[in-house]
Amino acid sequence: MSGQKLNVLVLPGYQNSGVGHWQTRWEALDPAFVRVQMSDWDRVARDEWCRTLDAAVAAADSPVVFAAHSLGCLTTAFWASQYASAAQLAKVAGALLVAVPDPSGSHFPPDASGFAPVPLTRLPFASIVVASSDDPYGGVPFSQSCASAWGSRWIDIGPRGHINADSGLADWDEGRRWLATLGERR
Repeated sequence: MSGQKLNVLVLPGYQNSGVGHWQTRWEALDPAFVRVQMSDWDRVARDEWCRTLDAAVAAADSPVVFAAHSLGCLTTAFWASQYASAAQLAKVAGALLVAVPDPSGSHFPPDASGFAPVPLTRLPFASIVVASSDDPYGGVPFSQSCASAWGSRWIDIGPRGHINADSGLADWDEGRRWLATLGERR
């Protein structure tokens, strides 16, 4: 990333990220990537996830970037807009927000509560929203509106589903390059 050590906080979504998921693969490739462990990956409560993220940022001994997927993206947006202190926000260099799900969509997990309405305020750190043109959990118009409101760069990677293990991305080098640009801005 840059000359300064950065912690990469990996924020999976509903049901966690399994073995073939790019988040899990990134963790295996680099010890700077640390998963934020939620107490329950199947019954998601916004308040608990945001407080867990807050504790992870507080525990970081150097600046952080987020590598978020799905509900991890919404957790990041809620944390930044409603939970984080100015001191906590100052520790964040940026966020890669991949496959933002739409809480009003028909495929949104029924065991996830408190994620609507999505905060549409500018994020106080650099961010990139990555979307797939055929994501069943969040369409292009939804991800574009989030990116616009959050002040994020928006990238469409074409038809890749929910940008998860089933998307065939392997180590997803392109995503890591985008993440690295966020760390360089600090």
